[in-house]
This record gives sequence, C-alpha cells and structure tokens, in this order.
Amino acid sequence: MKLMIASDIHGSSYYCNKMIEAYKEEEAEKLLLLGDILYHGPRNDLPKDYDPKKVIKMLNSISREILCVRGNCEAEVDQMVLDFPVLADYCIIYLGSRMMFATHGHKLNPENLPPLNKGDILLNGHTHVPKCVGYGEAGQIDFIYMNPGSVSMPKENSPQSYIIVDNNKFTWKDFEGNAYLEYNIR
Repeated sequence: MKLMIASDIHGSSYYCNKMIEAYKEEEAEKLLLLGDILYHGPRNDLPKDYDPKKVIKMLNSISREILCVRGNCEAEVDQMVLDFPVLADYCIIYLGSRMMFATHGHKLNPENLPPLNKGDILLNGHTHVPKCVGYGEAGQIDFIYMNPGSVSMPKENSPQSYIIVDNNKFTWKDFEGNAYLEYNIR
C-alpha cells in the first residue's frame, strides 16, 4: 500500500489544498494525518489562509481515504464536523513484520515511548520538524523515529512537507515534489 503521511495543517486552507493536490498526484491509497488539523493553538500565529471550515470541506471530500490520530489541538467538537475518526490517540500500521506506531507526539515520543519492538517505527508530528533518526546503542537500532514535519507551519527552516511510504521506502518531500530525505526499510 502506498501511504502519504502528513501533520499539523492547523486550519490552513492554502496548505491543506496543496497537501490534497500532492496526495492525488502521488496516487497514494491512504492519507495518514498525525493531528492538529483544524486549529492553530494559542502558541502559534495564524497560518496562511486560516479557514478551518474550508479545511473541513476539503478533508471530508476524501474522508474514506483518511486515517487520523488526535493532536493536542483536537477537541471532541472536531469529530462532530469531520467525517472520519479524529480522536484516537494512536494507530498501528504494519509494514510486513515491522510496526509503525503513529501518534501526534505530544504524549508519546522518543522521550516517552509506546511499546515498541526492535526495529519498529515511531511516527510523530507535533514538533513541526522533519526527522528520521535511529535510536539504539553500538550500531543496534532499537526503534526508528520519523516525523513528516508540518504541512502549514514548519520550524527550524524546514519546508512544508510530507512523507510518502512506498514498498518499504520512506521519502520526505516538499510541496513542489522535491525529495529531500529518504530511508529504506530492510
């Protein structure tokens, strides 16, 4: 299955539209959203073209293709307007025998791990910084931490971005389709 992973739209209709265009161009089968969909939160400035109602319409139009976990900006009222589940704290997807544990990252993250087996993948959003880091000692990877960055408000001079997972290959891309990071699962 070809999967697109994105996070932290924060109500930007402009970047939500760019994300959906990239999703369709990539011809992914599912879109996994790692939370913070509609609201910008009290610590963030308003993103470009902040319009949560428009984001709702755009995402509801592809609701059958979306998997989603709850971010720290989601509330129960969001579930009343979105046609796909948004309140799960995590979801688990398997790539062969390797588990991808997807969660927003404000609770479970590299400093507070969920139950992972050797070689599993922890997917987080929340930090708005794209990452791919293997954690372990003496050349042994205990788990791999991945973050797609932010769709609308990237930090640390990173681009607005997403991840494509295809045939055990993870590719980080900006919205111009440029790949800037790759990781192959063996």
